[in-house]
Amino acid sequence: MNISADKAVIINYTLKDADGKLIDESKDASFIYLHGHGNIIPGLENALIDKTKGDTFDLVLEPKDAYGEYNSKITQVIKASAFGDEKVEVGMQFHAEGDDGQPVLITISEVNGDDITIDGNPPLAGVTLHYNVEVMEVRDATEEELSHGHIHAHGESCGHDH
Repeated sequence: MNISADKAVIINYTLKDADGKLIDESKDASFIYLHGHGNIIPGLENALIDKTKGDTFDLVLEPKDAYGEYNSKITQVIKASAFGDEKVEVGMQFHAEGDDGQPVLITISEVNGDDITIDGNPPLAGVTLHYNVEVMEVRDATEEELSHGHIHAHGESCGHDH
């Protein structure tokens, strides 16, 4: 069965940066997604079209096909008092509501006395990604998965209402 829209796909992958540093990996067929529903980055999803179980490939994705270019306009400096009594450190992350009402992951990128720099870029924005991918399984998605727009791993409920 070829990968196409509305297929449930399981892959194993290794993800590294341009220097060969390991960023992430999936082992034991644990990464499953619904193809054609924007559940993974566009460049990887496009590269998987028409692949079948057992296919392996290497893929280099430029930022525009992954998490986008780094955008310095979505960083800002705020006062430490905005965090109340909480001690803040570089690398801490929290969720906030974006201008469009959608959740955004915010990372503390610099602490300079009372000035805290927060960054709304995805952590991998501006990074060229190097994937090694193996297709483990391709199946038809269930009607429930299709109606929800994502996979229910191992036949379980997704744990939320739609």
